[in-house]
Amino acid sequence: MNENLHQLAGQLIMVRLFGTELDADTAAFLGQNSVRGVCLFRQNMTDATQLTRFTGALREVMGRESLIALDQEGGAVVRSTWVPAPPSAMALGAANDPHLARDVGAAVARAVRSLGFNWNFAPVLDLNNNPQNPVIAERSFGADPLRATELALAWMAGSEAEGVACCVKHFPGHGDTHVDSHRDLPLVDKPLAELERFEFAPFRMAAASAPAMMTAHIVYPSLDPDNPATMSRRILTGILRDEWSYRGVVITDGMDMHAIAHRYSAGQAAVNALVAGADMVMAIGSRETQQETIDAIAAAIRDGVLPMDEVKARLARLSALVQAHPCCQGEYTTEQQDRALMARAWKAGLTALRGPTRPARGSKVRLVARQDVVSDGVSEAGVPAATIAAMLGQLYEVDLVTFADAECFDWDALPQDGRFTVLASTSRRRYGPNARATWRPDLHLALWNPYQALDFEAPALMTYGFAPPALEAVNAWLAGQIEAQGVCPVPGFSRNSM
Repeated sequence: MNENLHQLAGQLIMVRLFGTELDADTAAFLGQNSVRGVCLFRQNMTDATQLTRFTGALREVMGRESLIALDQEGGAVVRSTWVPAPPSAMALGAANDPHLARDVGAAVARAVRSLGFNWNFAPVLDLNNNPQNPVIAERSFGADPLRATELALAWMAGSEAEGVACCVKHFPGHGDTHVDSHRDLPLVDKPLAELERFEFAPFRMAAASAPAMMTAHIVYPSLDPDNPATMSRRILTGILRDEWSYRGVVITDGMDMHAIAHRYSAGQAAVNALVAGADMVMAIGSRETQQETIDAIAAAIRDGVLPMDEVKARLARLSALVQAHPCCQGEYTTEQQDRALMARAWKAGLTALRGPTRPARGSKVRLVARQDVVSDGVSEAGVPAATIAAMLGQLYEVDLVTFADAECFDWDALPQDGRFTVLASTSRRRYGPNARATWRPDLHLALWNPYQALDFEAPALMTYGFAPPALEAVNAWLAGQIEAQGVCPVPGFSRNSM
């Protein structure tokens, strides 16, 4: 097949890499196919020195129009974990301060730009109104379309001011699902009028300014009963391009996710997405599936399935994105100021529920927490129980009890010895009926998914994340140094009720 077709195809994909250095074989693959985009994950990163060397090598091979991306949303979804830790979207929603959101977005951009990135797959525009959502939750700014969008666009404006492109996600809305598209294909079966009022609203408001949008691997039967949004021409072209006049870049979510990969071959999925209206396919599977994707796109261009004028339009949008956000790196001169900003932002989002009280300093406390803190593949691993015990140990005498499975744990076996009992929730997973029905802590530290605070009718403190400055905010509250002023931005929460 014509080598130029492969090079055209390579410019329409983003790949993942394996390892922490650019090896000769990968460099040859990127160069020979003119691959324009790469997305780096936690396993590609060890520290700033290694990562800047890696991104610098990528720029040399991929050229001036390279797009080097990551997911640095904040909260649990961060890839570079040593830079100042940004609060999650919902923590900023609880703080409800657009100026603070803008400052946080700018600080995130300064950090990732210094590491060699020019594209950040954030902020999330999904409106989370489903307490059972397994993958969005605190990644959302809230459930009110106007309020959440104002904060998200402020965050985006901060990033843009620092030269890093944003990519709002997941169009047309992943907030009201009970299935994680990494695991299976979700369905949002709502009438068009309801979608337009709720799910669509943030994306429609963002269409005038967002440089890029990421698609959702979700079926919306009222729009297209046969195809997920990623492969729906009715959604990507009919609504986004034609009705909303969106002129930015459209990129798919990862095509290795089970919602897609368990139903389509890699090559066919990529072609379907491009025909539907996507500009770039995130081919983040194995090298074999990456090559299959390039081959299939090249064949589709050759056969006219992807008309050349449409290919050129896609390339022009991608070029405009990178020209507005050139890929470069520089010294990170504001790290200390940005750490102070992030600490202030985490404290601003701290939220109290049902009037929690502080145990007296020096008192005996029993901490109950999960044993494991394994990553779910989307988020970073949670905070270990021992870390929370050490934090509380600065103020109290702590007895640590851990459990492997909340549904199998004998909650009634916890000693009734008068200790003030603290439950620390360190995963996104909701509690089941065994835990909910048989136990009630004196204080629930919901250190990740705020909806877990609804699982126990107990006083709670919600942080919306477990980064070190979030834990520092908890300790400052326990020590009486600050109050929890945040207001949870989703339905079902009030300070004094379930």
